[in-house]
Amino acid sequence: MAALSLAPRALYEEVAELLRQRIFSRELEPGSWIDELKIAHDYGISRTPMREALKVLATEGLVTMKVRRGAYVTEVSERDLADVYHLLSLLESDAAGVVAQRADDAQMDELKALHQELENAARPKQLDREKFFEINERFHMRLLEIADNRWRNQMVADLRKVMKLNRHNSLLKSGRIQESLAEHRAIMDALAARDPQACTERMRAHFANGLEAAA
Repeated sequence: MAALSLAPRALYEEVAELLRQRIFSRELEPGSWIDELKIAHDYGISRTPMREALKVLATEGLVTMKVRRGAYVTEVSERDLADVYHLLSLLESDAAGVVAQRADDAQMDELKALHQELENAARPKQLDREKFFEINERFHMRLLEIADNRWRNQMVADLRKVMKLNRHNSLLKSGRIQESLAEHRAIMDALAARDPQACTERMRAHFANGLEAAA
């Protein structure tokens, strides 16, 4: 693999992103050892940016550093997953309530458009699970942006990275796509009605059902 042509400062961040995507795609599976020397050689870099990249991923919870054993892709336990979903439920349900009260018409139209993309991706004859989850994440992140709390946004972004380690389990549950879509419709109805309490409750139910599917 050709060496990366990047400024020294940005190199470890670029490596972290490359590794992050390999983890999310399951090229590097949960529990697998990360061969630092081989990857550094493949990328044409020294071990220093490689180690810095692994520190970034360890801070995000995607990599676990083990003394005298090196770096491993994190394995998410049932307890970890429950904790992550619990926090996401609290943070995103609060954001949904805020959006119901504060979003302007243009912002509501953006959410409606994203929801329609979700509907299209879930059509039985052209179902694309990966596309569905990509649009789903864009919907959730846009809702957070509209709620406009950068501290909450950062926490959710980090938690969702950990959630992705287990995402494929929920993809395999029969009927989960349609269940998730129905939950999104309920959230959209509450947003359209400008009902913060209903938005909060329906977002919490969405995450409770998501945890059940992912466990």
